[in-house]
Amino acid sequence: MRKQISRRRRLLAAGGAAGLVVFTMPAGAGPGSAGSSSPQPRPTPANTAPGGPKWQPRPPSQDRRATGGYRAYVALAGGYTVSAVDVADHTVLGGGIHTDAAQGVVATPDGKKLYIADTGQYDVLVVDPVSRAKRSVHVGPFPQDVAMSPDGSKVYVTVTGGDTGAGGSDTVAVIDTSTDTVVRGIRVGTAPRQVVFSGDGARAYVTYGDGIAVIDAGEDRVIRSIRDRAGPQGIAVDPGGRTLYVTDPRAGVVSVIDATTGRVRARVPAGDQPWAVDVTPDGLRAYVAEMNDNLVAVVDTARRKVLRTIEVGKLPEAVAVTPDGSEVWVGNGLSGSVSVIGTGSGAVVATIAGGTGTKPIDAAPLGIAFARSP
Repeated sequence: MRKQISRRRRLLAAGGAAGLVVFTMPAGAGPGSAGSSSPQPRPTPANTAPGGPKWQPRPPSQDRRATGGYRAYVALAGGYTVSAVDVADHTVLGGGIHTDAAQGVVATPDGKKLYIADTGQYDVLVVDPVSRAKRSVHVGPFPQDVAMSPDGSKVYVTVTGGDTGAGGSDTVAVIDTSTDTVVRGIRVGTAPRQVVFSGDGARAYVTYGDGIAVIDAGEDRVIRSIRDRAGPQGIAVDPGGRTLYVTDPRAGVVSVIDATTGRVRARVPAGDQPWAVDVTPDGLRAYVAEMNDNLVAVVDTARRKVLRTIEVGKLPEAVAVTPDGSEVWVGNGLSGSVSVIGTGSGAVVATIAGGTGTKPIDAAPLGIAFARSP
């Protein structure tokens, strides 16, 4: 059964009333406790991926190029593949990795292993990007996002459960990359969405139905929850690990939060349904996908204000800054393309989509990760 990735479904996931409250949870208490979790069994019959629009190789772009040595891996939820793209020349490399509506992808620091949230299934795929050999790690229903610890020792996986109400999943699965097994589950709150590690790997932050969970990544346990009834979605942390940038789609703002205290320092207006966010390596700019406006907002992080907006494709839902900070890649869910923004020019310098004869519409690039070329 093909799982539809629709605008309606994503907007419903952003529900709730506005307001942020911080409370601290004692170790091992309530929804923040960590421990062995038994993932739910796979669906019977198993979901199947019928195909869908895919990206194919095409001639190199002549647009401005980021520095070489990196690949981008783009999760095409509607295309049922993860495609590899050369970051230097914006070209699609060979055929894609087969998935079932994958929405998240991440790589080890050396680029030799990929971890893909196989959202239409109950698994994370572990893939060798060269041989394309892969194996499945069972994590629970409908994993959405994956994040790699900076040292490459573990992967956090948000297990959405497909339900934002009572009975929905509240778990982040922890995968040990040395054994590629789930070693524990962290209970964070119903309907976990996006997850990010701080640069030093000491903390991880997870958006869920009505808050943000702060995790001690050394002990894999929640140490604080930041209540956000506006329904947080996207999240990024500045390079110094001091500030969180959290999108609140229903409220139409990006909340700027002190990562240490959990206090909200500012709420930056960010158009209609701000969905995804990422921060440049120097921490000076945040880029926010305004999903229903088909725009990306450029936020001055010092002044906490929008400097400009940049028109991209239809329904932008993923944002990722290249490791050298020269480009911002934006996944356009409805256009089925990636708009590449030059951070120097503030303009779209390339559009990555299918090659000649392909139909990229509804390919739905919902996850973008950069990694060293293997």
